[in-house]
Amino acid sequence: MKTNKQIITYLLFLIIGVLNQSCEAILEEPVKSEFTESTLLSKKSGLESVLADAYGKNNSSRNIVKRGEMTSDILWQSGGGEEGTATPLINFNWDPSNSMEAIDWMNLWQTIRDVNIVLANVPNASGFNNDAERKQLIAEARFMRVWAYYALWDQFGAVPLRKSIDDPDVLPRVSEDEFRSFIETEFKEILEDIYPEGEEPAYGRVNRGSVRGLLCLWYLNTYQWQKCMDIADEIIKSGKYELVDDYNMMFGVENERNTEFMLIYSHLANSGVCNFLLATAWPTDIKMGLDGYIDGVVNVQWTSYASNYRIYKSFYDSFDKEDQRKGRILTKYVNKGDQAIDLLEDNTTNSKGNTRGLKYPPDPAANADQHGNDFPIVRYAEILLAKAEAMNELSGPSQDALDLVNKIRNRAGLESLSLSAFSGDKEKLLNQILDERKWEFWYEGKRRRDLIRRGRFITDAQKRGIKNAQDFHVHFPIPQSAIDANPLLEQNEGY
Repeated sequence: MKTNKQIITYLLFLIIGVLNQSCEAILEEPVKSEFTESTLLSKKSGLESVLADAYGKNNSSRNIVKRGEMTSDILWQSGGGEEGTATPLINFNWDPSNSMEAIDWMNLWQTIRDVNIVLANVPNASGFNNDAERKQLIAEARFMRVWAYYALWDQFGAVPLRKSIDDPDVLPRVSEDEFRSFIETEFKEILEDIYPEGEEPAYGRVNRGSVRGLLCLWYLNTYQWQKCMDIADEIIKSGKYELVDDYNMMFGVENERNTEFMLIYSHLANSGVCNFLLATAWPTDIKMGLDGYIDGVVNVQWTSYASNYRIYKSFYDSFDKEDQRKGRILTKYVNKGDQAIDLLEDNTTNSKGNTRGLKYPPDPAANADQHGNDFPIVRYAEILLAKAEAMNELSGPSQDALDLVNKIRNRAGLESLSLSAFSGDKEKLLNQILDERKWEFWYEGKRRRDLIRRGRFITDAQKRGIKNAQDFHVHFPIPQSAIDANPLLEQNEGY
């Protein structure tokens, strides 16, 4: 086990690196840190810097989209060195020894480590004005930890629970019941002390809405329907959130501080915490956009990766022709040879589909691939649809449930659905909700978990021709390096 001095030295290097990253103009003088070995963990400001490192570690929007949608019916990939990791992901050829960058393991455990260091030192640290401030920082840290555990569970199922820096280096996985009990208890206790909405110390740090939002998704994805509906009601009745009027403008940097984003990965242009998704979506030869909300936008400063993320034709065709939510899908552009390219007709690369998702549009301040668009983890729209799904599970189709679905549809420019269309058919309404979620949350990495929740992940993959897909693929393999380092850690079934 590392000594306190080794831990502090390691964190100092990390934090000085964070302080040297900025979204503003580069300073002429190097940034100097106020922290030393003796002050880092003894002051509130030092502990907040350790927590900032935790935020930075839990910040992989590209991986979320890649593993959530390349394993589903939304995205595929070709080109560049990334094809070597994307192809096995798409084809369900997952192996513990593969270098699959879409799987997050180490970063999330580093987040948990940072949080446990903070929690061990908060009680004796100086710089707090009162006990309430101390409790708030503890609650924020615990939320970062439970968020990391949620992400680990989403990929691997129940994992070891490391609650303290004093825990043994080697721990076994806990049972699913023990894991679920821990997660729910953490969420509930955090709610008592976390910053109220709008009172968090800085934009991007979590607040009460963030906690409730992620808890709502936890209940949804663990089939706790009544609890899901109850927490959704709390969020709705709080009056803190509402749908943004224009769906397609919501994801631009100019609108990122909006009334719909409840929990985000905060990205900064030209820094170490950027949104790289646009660079994978641009066609490599793009000169100017002709639709996708970049009509007439000339690409003079933004990188196009050799790796191209492409939208399946079947997914693009599934949208209603009036559905505004496909507005940021690029179908036409001018290439560097001044030729107009129609991605809906050009199937020379692959008949699976060539349109591109520009949900996170170019950041005017960005250079190369360094865009600053925030990435939503929880949006208010998802709370409405989660409540509708829970209501349908509990009592079947109802006007109240359909009203929630229609709010989402109406914002997208679509007509309301009538209750008579479902005639008490619970499965039919569920399928409608899943479709609305698919159209609403594309490029937000939700699809894999939605299909797992409804028992369709494997069967849908097999229908797409993924012959290798088997029941155990609802979990990813734990990296072999982690198994080698922890003799008590059991690999997921099938690997």
